[in-house]
Amino acid sequence: MKSIDRRKFFKYSALASASIFIPDFLKLLQAKEINGNSFPLSEAAGGKKLVIIQLSGGNDGLNTVVPYNNDIYYELRPGISIERSKVLRLSENAGLNPEMNKLKELFDKGNLSVISNVGYPNPDRSHFRSMDIWQSGSGSDEYLETGWIGRYLDSECDGCSNPYNAIEVDPSLNLALKGKYKNGIALEDPKRFYMNTSERYFLELSSESENFHEDNNVGYLYKTLAETTSSADYIYENSKIYKSKRDYPETQFGKNLKTIAEMIISDTDTTVYYVSLTGFDTHVNQKSRQDRLLRELSEGMNSITEDLRENGKLDETLIMTFSEFGRRVKQNASGGTDHGTANNIFIINGNLKKPGLYNELADLKDLDSGDLKYEIDFRSVYSTIMRKWLNADETRIFGKSFEYLNFI
Repeated sequence: MKSIDRRKFFKYSALASASIFIPDFLKLLQAKEINGNSFPLSEAAGGKKLVIIQLSGGNDGLNTVVPYNNDIYYELRPGISIERSKVLRLSENAGLNPEMNKLKELFDKGNLSVISNVGYPNPDRSHFRSMDIWQSGSGSDEYLETGWIGRYLDSECDGCSNPYNAIEVDPSLNLALKGKYKNGIALEDPKRFYMNTSERYFLELSSESENFHEDNNVGYLYKTLAETTSSADYIYENSKIYKSKRDYPETQFGKNLKTIAEMIISDTDTTVYYVSLTGFDTHVNQKSRQDRLLRELSEGMNSITEDLRENGKLDETLIMTFSEFGRRVKQNASGGTDHGTANNIFIINGNLKKPGLYNELADLKDLDSGDLKYEIDFRSVYSTIMRKWLNADETRIFGKSFEYLNFI
């Protein structure tokens, strides 16, 4: 095909923009070169997979993992506490929300570890700031422009020339998967992503990448388009290998988990998968809203876990949930809870070293101005995953060492 000049490039860019291809991709995939060199996919993780589930809005950990034998809990939450008789008991003091019976099944099988009181020093109660802290893996006094997974791609994936080494199943890419040199890629549906990149103008543009190496800006745009086409083709072809017949929640979250399971079982060359469940900012009428979300979470986690188990992939897959903060211990006047601090994290795997309750629940007699005190720094969880699961040097990612935990 004859080389197109810059005027035609921007003409085609405008046409492609109308078809939503270029704007989306330039936001979602920004693979870059380092000193003019691109790098191949790292095998450091040894084929292991990490699935991160973000619970956006600040999930109420006390009504998720319930201290059902604690009178203070019932005194401070007379209208929204979970009835003792309905709690799914995990121990003499802790139980799951009754909507989470599917997660309880995983607990009983030894595939679930519950880590309580996870947070960080000097917590921030702003959704945006606290989420930035969790996604960047920073301290509350640090402001980073890269995410903890993005820095993993930068430092441990020497030569991650393929952006699909980290995939967020969502329309847009969040901070966690953005590095200085390498980013993950965001998509909701492999087929739709493939069809978008197969549009005629997109293909014509991407084929011109090698003609513009002399111009950094235009060359970068062409290179980006070419990488998107290649990634979309690879992901789509792999997504056809395995189609799950297991029932997932009939929601976008359920569909996204199914997509992740199918890619893992199809042996897609991706190390990290990221997905979100939104709606946990329960200031008003919390019980009905949180019950629905926890049921969706529980059923979804059970479905992907059993899908992976049936296909021999559970031992090599680690699933982790987190939320940007928990809620206040005392209910508010609107039948809900306000922004809090420490929270619980769920870890799922087929070969956990410490399944069950990893540590004790929070001491409700010892609060920090009405909030739970954190016991475990969330970066200890991240560092454990980096070192023990992905075989990465966490000091290159977080700038220092944190205590390792023993769940894997």
